[in-house]
Amino acid sequence: MRKSNFALRLQPSLLEEARKVAEAEGVALNQLINVAVAEKLSALRTESYFQERVARADVAKALEILKRAGVGNPPVAGDAISDER
Repeated sequence: MRKSNFALRLQPSLLEEARKVAEAEGVALNQLINVAVAEKLSALRTESYFQERVARADVAKALEILKRAGVGNPPVAGDAISDER
C-alpha cells in the first residue's frame, strides 16, 4: 500500500484532545486520524448508497411482495407472539 504525507492543520485544542484519545486507546496519533477519516468516509458512502437505493425503490412492488409473504405457509412451532414484552 502506498502511503502519502499530508500536512494537517488542526486547532491546538483539537490536536491536544486527539493526542489524549490516541494515548488512551494505545495507538499512534497518525493511526487514530487514519481510522477517524476512514470511519467518516464510510458513513458518508453509506448515506449516499441508501439515497441511491431509495431513488430506485418501487414502493408499490415492495408492498405487493410483503402481502405475499408467508401466504400458504402455516405457522410453525415457536411462531406465536408472546404476551411478555
